[in-house]
Amino acid sequence: MRRKIYFVLMLIWMGVIFWFSAQPAEKSTQTSLHVGRLVCGIFVRDYEELSAAEQTTLAENIEFPVRKAAHASEYALLGILIFGVVRKKEMTKRQMLCAIVITALYAASDELHQLFVPGRSCQLRDVLIDTAGAVAGVGISYIILRHFRKN
Repeated sequence: MRRKIYFVLMLIWMGVIFWFSAQPAEKSTQTSLHVGRLVCGIFVRDYEELSAAEQTTLAENIEFPVRKAAHASEYALLGILIFGVVRKKEMTKRQMLCAIVITALYAASDELHQLFVPGRSCQLRDVLIDTAGAVAGVGISYIILRHFRKN
């Protein structure tokens, strides 16, 4: 039953990733800038007191790292969900590797999909960032599960 739940969640999350990737570049950039403004509002002292132009400049300056952090986070969660699908009672490195490879393949297919979206492109760098996110997600999942199984 656990694996079925992970499988359904995995499919839903893959759909969410696909939906984000299907957004034209202009919409994707607007979303990233909005998140950048939220991040600045939290971490930049007196952000609200800056002029609109200064706020926009700050948000634009962090748009790239925000976008890449989003990539890594999306695929960390996908890696965790896929690991939940492939893992059996005894966790193995092979299961971890399988989850990472499947996630990396989905990341590559996602980048290819973006070739057909207005203003978007296929970036090897993004596949590598996505795969790094998967490695982190699967690794953290493994460590947490191992800790709870020992206790």
